[in-house]
Amino acid sequence: MTIAILCGGSGTRLWPLSRSLLPKQFAPLLENGSFFIQTLLRNRPFIKSHNAHFQIIANETNYFLAQDQSKEADIEIQNYILETLGKNTAPALCLSALDVISKYGEDEIILALPSDHLIKDFKAYQQAIEKAIEYAKNGYLVTFGIKPSNPHTGYGYIECEKNNNVRNFTEKPDLKLAQKYLEDGKHFWNSGMFCFKVSVFLNELQKYSKEVYDSCVMAYENSDHNEIYTRINPKLSENIPEISIDYALMEKSKKIKCVVGDFAWNDVGSFESLNDEWVKDSQGNASRNQIIAKDSQNNFILSDKFVATIGLKDIIVVDTNDSLLLAKKGQSQAIKEIVAELKKTRPELTQIHTTAYRPWGNYSVLLESSYYKIKQIVVKPKCRLSLQKHFHRNEHWIVVSGSANVRSGDKEIFLKANESTYIPMGQLHRLENRGKIDLVVIEVQVGEYLGEDDILRVEDDFQRC
Repeated sequence: MTIAILCGGSGTRLWPLSRSLLPKQFAPLLENGSFFIQTLLRNRPFIKSHNAHFQIIANETNYFLAQDQSKEADIEIQNYILETLGKNTAPALCLSALDVISKYGEDEIILALPSDHLIKDFKAYQQAIEKAIEYAKNGYLVTFGIKPSNPHTGYGYIECEKNNNVRNFTEKPDLKLAQKYLEDGKHFWNSGMFCFKVSVFLNELQKYSKEVYDSCVMAYENSDHNEIYTRINPKLSENIPEISIDYALMEKSKKIKCVVGDFAWNDVGSFESLNDEWVKDSQGNASRNQIIAKDSQNNFILSDKFVATIGLKDIIVVDTNDSLLLAKKGQSQAIKEIVAELKKTRPELTQIHTTAYRPWGNYSVLLESSYYKIKQIVVKPKCRLSLQKHFHRNEHWIVVSGSANVRSGDKEIFLKANESTYIPMGQLHRLENRGKIDLVVIEVQVGEYLGEDDILRVEDDFQRC
C-alpha cells in the first residue's frame, strides 16, 4: 500500500503564520510537532501491518522542509512527487497514481491523505482505514465522511446511504441547511481522505475527466525522474486543468463508497479551528505564551512577546516579527482577501518569514534598513551554501559558534568562534560547515539593494536554480 500525503496547500487562512515557503502543514503550530509530522506518525503503523510506504506530493519549494521533518519523525521517505505548479487535488492524485502504477503495478492500493489535519482516537481511525482498504480491493473509490458535531458551514458534506454508497455531495451549505444535515444523520463532513486501487482510479479519471488525465500523463512522462523524486515538468504543468478531485471525479463516478469515521477530526483551516485545539485559561482565552487578560474572554493570542489585554472579547491576535493580525472571531475567512491584496503590494509578506528555512539550514533577519541587513545564519553539519556571488552588496561574516570553511575568490579560510571575514561585492564565495555541530554566523550585508533575489548561484549541492 502507498500512503500518499498531499502537502501542496498554502494555508492562506492562517496567515501570517502560514506562508508559501512555510505553509501551515510544516509550521510549528502544535506542541508535539507540525501537522505533517503528526500525519506521518499517525500512519507509521501501516508500514508493518500493510507493508506500506509513504509518498509525498509537495510543491518543489517545500521539498527540503518535508525531508527535514520526516527525518525528525524518524521516517524515511523514498518517493516524492514535486509539483512546480499547484493545480489542486485532482492533478496531484493523478500524478501520484501514475507514479505508483509505474513502480508497484495496477493492484497497488493508495491511501491519499491531507497533511494538515488533526485526528484523535487512533483505534477508530485504524478501523476506518481497514474498512476502506477492503472496499478499495473490491474496486471502489472510497471517501471518508466525518460525523458532524455542529452545523459547520465551512465544510463540504457527503450524503451516505445505509450500504455506504454515496448519494450526493454538497459544497459548503448555509447555516440553515447545515443544521438540517446535522439532525438527519445521513450527512457527513467531507474529510478529503481517499482510498482506491490505482488502476480503478486512473480508469475512472480517464472516463470522467479525460483532459486532466491526458495532461497529467503528458507532464509526468516528460518529467525529471530519479530514485527519490519526480519533478513534474513545469512547462507542461501549465496545460493541466486546476480542479479538485471531488469535482473532477468523485461527484461523477458510480463506484463511490463512503466510510464514516467515528473519531475526532479537525482540518485546522482557520484560527477559530486552531483555537479549539489549544488549552484555555479560566476566561476561555487560548494562548501558548504568558498573558495577563483583564476582563478579557474567548480570545486567541499568539505572540513571542508578553501580552496584556484589557476588555477584549472574541478577538484573534497573531503577532509575528514582520506582521500583526487583529481579527474578530468568526470573520477570519476574510484573511484570504488580505493575502490577495498583499500579493500585489507586499508579496514578500505572503512568501517568507523573517526566519527562512533552506536545505542547508536557516537564516533569521535580525535588523534591516534601506542600506544594511543583519542576519543570523545556521548551517547544519556537513552542509554548505551554494557557490555564489552578489551584484549589489558586500557581506561581513562573524562566527558565533561552530567552525566555518569559507571560500572567497581563490582562497579558502578556516574560521573559529569570534573570528570574521569580509566578502566584497561581486566576489565568488561559499560558506561550509564540515563539523559535527551547527555553525552559527552573524552576517552583516551593506549595499543599495539587499533583496534575496540578488544572488547568482554557480554551483549548488541541492540543484536549485
